[in-house]
Amino acid sequence: MTEPEGAAEAAAPLMPLLRAEQLTTVFHVRPRLLARPVLVRAVNDVSLYVRAGETLGLVGETGCGKTTLGRTLLRLVEPTVGRLFLEGTEFTHLTQRELRPLRRRMQIVFQDPYSSLDPRLTLGETLAEPLEIHGLFRARSERDARVAELLVRVGLPAAAASRLPHELSGGQRQRVGIARALATRPSFLVLDEPVSALDVSVQAQIVNLLLDLQEEHGLSYLFVSHDLRVIEAMSHRVAVMYLGRIVELGPTEAVFGAPRHPYTRALLSAVPTAEPGQRRLRVVLEGEPPSPLAPPRGCGFHPRCARRVPGTCDESPPTLAETAPGTSHRVACWNPEG
Repeated sequence: MTEPEGAAEAAAPLMPLLRAEQLTTVFHVRPRLLARPVLVRAVNDVSLYVRAGETLGLVGETGCGKTTLGRTLLRLVEPTVGRLFLEGTEFTHLTQRELRPLRRRMQIVFQDPYSSLDPRLTLGETLAEPLEIHGLFRARSERDARVAELLVRVGLPAAAASRLPHELSGGQRQRVGIARALATRPSFLVLDEPVSALDVSVQAQIVNLLLDLQEEHGLSYLFVSHDLRVIEAMSHRVAVMYLGRIVELGPTEAVFGAPRHPYTRALLSAVPTAEPGQRRLRVVLEGEPPSPLAPPRGCGFHPRCARRVPGTCDESPPTLAETAPGTSHRVACWNPEG
């Protein structure tokens, strides 16, 4: 397993829409009052790509760095190390003014539909704001027509433009969040747990809406979620994240059908099966996830892994490498399961 992680992902077929190379995001955190700041690698040497019209699902436990990675890809959080490309154009070090034209093509849908909308603005004002910032209309009538078009496209009446967020349900608010992200006609969306705060019945409606929009506009998604059933339904490929690193990456059918990393197997074993009477063999992990403030040496997963190899797993982190030559299924493990 000697192939560098950056080289592995940089070898994506065709030109990817978005590409990250060896991305690292470091925060300075005080573990307690008056203590010295500690460096936390929320994202640690991550390389990935997203093709045009593709959904890359990103899964992992709470606190593993999924949201930070999604925001770093958009430079809502600045990367500490690494490179970012959109359609071949590097934007890692662009100034905010230089970045503005690219901002139109990269948007985000936030997790909480209740806090992501300004309670003082009507829906029309909320949707008109990105149009005004990017100068995407010539007359007020054109702006209002675009706002009405966006509302109708996400399943809300055009007359809802005069309503305030508190008058809507959670699902309706999330539809507004999606409409706001679509306002600038982007090509890439980060969907940060977009259905986790919604009822199950509403989740299905939002997932179907996102699938329809992707087919209609050729959108690319990074779909961040801890719900593996939603990830399986939405994603073309899946990346599994643990303690800031990608530990498994590949086509959805390969990751779900033949997971190679022990952590991925443990996650999948907790998902209920749809077949009556059929049960998965539950994989119970040892201990608790390590603190990002004091990550273990070597492979971050080794303290909880039943397949750890003393002297190897606890000494150096494995790189993300192909499970078999010529495949796009990759795993970062010194002793992967067959």
